[in-house]
Amino acid sequence: MGAVGLWLFAFAVGLTASGMAGSTMELACGRRLAFTEPYVSPSHILRSLAATACAGPFMLANDALDAHRRGRITMLALISCGCTTIAWALALGIVLLAIASWATGLLGSAHFPA
Repeated sequence: MGAVGLWLFAFAVGLTASGMAGSTMELACGRRLAFTEPYVSPSHILRSLAATACAGPFMLANDALDAHRRGRITMLALISCGCTTIAWALALGIVLLAIASWATGLLGSAHFPA
């Protein structure tokens, strides 16, 4: 797989993970995913950080599209949010692939008796 293929795979992993995490959170809470309660809360910093790290691209896309529909942001701001979402999903995919690679290395180095 070439370099472009690896970047596209990392982006797909990040986008998939964000979508799965966001959809699961929406189903569990019964509310639209956004940077608001119950997903992001100043009283639960670690939970909010984990939710934002995993489902952040989905949250940003939802909030940006909603703000654009209501006329709160311009098309240029929406495009900027879209680019940020793409970069965030790529970074999330790279981190998840690095964690998977590290975990596979740990499991591969263990010698289990037959």
